[in-house]
Amino acid sequence: MAVDIVIYHNPECGTSRNALAMIRNAGIEPHVIEYLKTPPSRALLVELIDRAGITPRDLLREKGTPYAELSLSDTSLSDEALVDAMMAHPILINRPLVVSPLGVKLCRPSEAVLDLLPSGQLAAFAKEDGEQVVDASGQRVA
Repeated sequence: MAVDIVIYHNPECGTSRNALAMIRNAGIEPHVIEYLKTPPSRALLVELIDRAGITPRDLLREKGTPYAELSLSDTSLSDEALVDAMMAHPILINRPLVVSPLGVKLCRPSEAVLDLLPSGQLAAFAKEDGEQVVDASGQRVA
């Protein structure tokens, strides 16, 4: 059974790399979109935010971005203004954002991706920092 999964990915981000590795550990080769090179359209970004059940503010990334310089902590800013900022500066889009037949989710922490995978893990999995996420039988570690 082919499974269509899309990951909006930044290869420089450990959380994103871990989520991608867990998708592949389930035997699925996702569509990998390096969103800094190929950002989503405004309409798609708004749709992804809506489907994930979050707000634009929930998707904003602060660390390593122009968040402070753009005064994005200002709570009076509208959702449209926050989306405008993400469109102008895609680095503000937090990652990884994963789309699967089971839903759309900002996968922070990376093991949140397991909730979106229709098949189980094929092998044990530990994150880059050594934290065990899946045991040898393919079960999520509590």
